[in-house]
Amino acid sequence: MEQHTDFEVIIVGGSYAGLSAAMSLGRSLRNVLIIDSGLPCNRQTPHSHNFLTQDGEKPSAIAAKGKAQVLAYETVTFHHGIAISGKEIENGFEVTTEKGAKFAAKKLIFATGIKDIMPDIKGFAACWGISVIHCPYCHGYEVRGLKTGLLANGERAFHLSGMINNLTDDLTLLTNGKPDFDTGQLTTLENNGISIEDRAIDEIIHENGYVKSALFKDGTTRDFEAIYAAIPFEQHSDIPATIGCELTEFGYLKVDDFYKTTVPGVYACGDNTAMMRSVANAVFAGNMTGAMVNKELTDERFLP
Repeated sequence: MEQHTDFEVIIVGGSYAGLSAAMSLGRSLRNVLIIDSGLPCNRQTPHSHNFLTQDGEKPSAIAAKGKAQVLAYETVTFHHGIAISGKEIENGFEVTTEKGAKFAAKKLIFATGIKDIMPDIKGFAACWGISVIHCPYCHGYEVRGLKTGLLANGERAFHLSGMINNLTDDLTLLTNGKPDFDTGQLTTLENNGISIEDRAIDEIIHENGYVKSALFKDGTTRDFEAIYAAIPFEQHSDIPATIGCELTEFGYLKVDDFYKTTVPGVYACGDNTAMMRSVANAVFAGNMTGAMVNKELTDERFLP
């Protein structure tokens, strides 16, 4: 049944950034709706790290506890669903879900994250977030000293190599094709004991998501215990773009220091805006975004 309810703020995305923004707004007595599908991008990741007081906790446990705490604020409402469209209306915005529910608000916050584009390598997706990992800060300590691969090439691979080399002496670059490094970079990699494997990968052989080896298209294998991977992404939601929000050259939503997008009244926070992809960073960004939205609503109401 179609419904239409007015709120002060709609938050699209109810993981760490969205929940954090909702808590900030709920504590300011703002009438807030969170729309979320319950499918965060890190749902396969067994443990979250580098987050003070939550180090080693399951991401799902952090989210569940956060959701319970946020919904204790009586002005915050949660709608389980997928937002599929949005548009500007008089005095605000309207968001529609996949089941036809319509909600309106004065302000929008997109905490929708990003969607990883998996390479065409068998077994990769099953290991993603478990032993095929994206970030040395989030996972590096747990795989320190292990036989490690880095699936990347060019400048991105060179940048990550330095950080990962600090965590293990057994690092191999998996360029999955012709290496793209200049002479100086090749010398640096060689001097730091980092080898390059350029054969195309056919499959990540694993056991319950934990890497055992890489199978190359020539039929040979090479053992690994962990593999970092720098893979492309796209915005998880296309609603911001359809209402005019600009992207950066790297594909993130463009926001200013106050988490405002290029569309007045629309804010964004979390992985959809930042290269630093972590639960702790998302919580911080959401907290600040909620405060900035509350300030804007206050300024609009508290007139001389």
